[in-house]
Amino acid sequence: MLRGPRVPGADPGTDRTGDARVPRVWRIRSHPAAREVLRRREGTTQAGFTAEAIPSGRLRRHPILLSDGPGHDAQRRAVGRFFSPQGIERSSAETMEREAVRLVGEAVREGGCDLGQLALLYSVAVSREIVGLTASPLEAMSRRLVRLQRQPDVDLTRPRWGRSLPQWALAAVRGLGPLAAFHLRDVRPAIRRRRRHPADDVISHLLDQGARGADILVECVTYASAGMITTREFLVMACWRLLDDEALRTEFLAGDREEKAAILREIIRLEPVVGHLYRRAREPFDVSGCPASADVRPGDLIDVHVRDANADAQVMGEDPLEIRPHRPLPRGVSPAGFSFGAGPHRCPGEHLAITESAVLLEHLLDAAPRLACAPEIAWDDVVAGYRLHGMRVEFPDRVA
Repeated sequence: MLRGPRVPGADPGTDRTGDARVPRVWRIRSHPAAREVLRRREGTTQAGFTAEAIPSGRLRRHPILLSDGPGHDAQRRAVGRFFSPQGIERSSAETMEREAVRLVGEAVREGGCDLGQLALLYSVAVSREIVGLTASPLEAMSRRLVRLQRQPDVDLTRPRWGRSLPQWALAAVRGLGPLAAFHLRDVRPAIRRRRRHPADDVISHLLDQGARGADILVECVTYASAGMITTREFLVMACWRLLDDEALRTEFLAGDREEKAAILREIIRLEPVVGHLYRRAREPFDVSGCPASADVRPGDLIDVHVRDANADAQVMGEDPLEIRPHRPLPRGVSPAGFSFGAGPHRCPGEHLAITESAVLLEHLLDAAPRLACAPEIAWDDVVAGYRLHGMRVEFPDRVA
């Protein structure tokens, strides 16, 4: 669906000023080199998702996606139970089924729907119960989460992220208003509710750990961006892929949950929602997995090209750009490639994203939709991923 990857490899980006003192940018495209960089527990820090723009002194604790070191590892262990297969089955299975039936049923009765909007409501409905953001109406909160994502372009390889002063002013205008609305209408009511009635969710856990309102707000924004919104994009992409390939769609509908998960992992390997993962070097090291020597030095930015690394034929085997569920892979290689990251910053929500996508797509495709309008493809530089807009499906064979 999207443009195919470049030939895997690794190359040093040239600094844009010609000044040798300016940190270099290393672009990693091979699977072994990407794995080596992402699995490093020492010597690099998170540089993507605006991590370097959040001042450490303003928050008592950095959100899990943006932190590093022992504190980050402790946070991951503490919240891991919410995203484990057992935790998801316990807390989310009923919600997934209920919301999929409700939303697909409404779309069928109306004769069609904007799939992006349906996928947004579904992914927010599932994830917000895990986080604890259940004190406000679903539709209104979903709209606020979308507004939070509307930011000017960024380029992490350039000074000041490549933004001019007017662009930074626009970012503030676009960001602060929706952030305040999200805090006042969604996060703060959820905190009040969980103070009175603790539950088995992330907000209750954070309150138990002594987190303040600002810390919980940033954590909720992180889960919204990294979980709810990205899942929405993947649901649209996966449905587009399945509607475009009758044989694959038939295989998906006939398969059990394990088979459906294998197909979805293969789709997200080829169409990663987050296309680049960034790390900042804090100490010198060599990347031995590169075809050419990469002598990384402190301050260098490392840009892992996920789409390219996921299509490295040396690891993925024959036809790396084709969808082949259950393709033979070397030991330790994820079927999804690096679409959920790797190492200390590997996304804890992989099982949730795949499971909830399988449930919705099963109900949606069983209703025999027809693609009425293909989506428009845009790019979000903040999360380094695609955005799909305007995909519409209709249900001509279903009687309301």
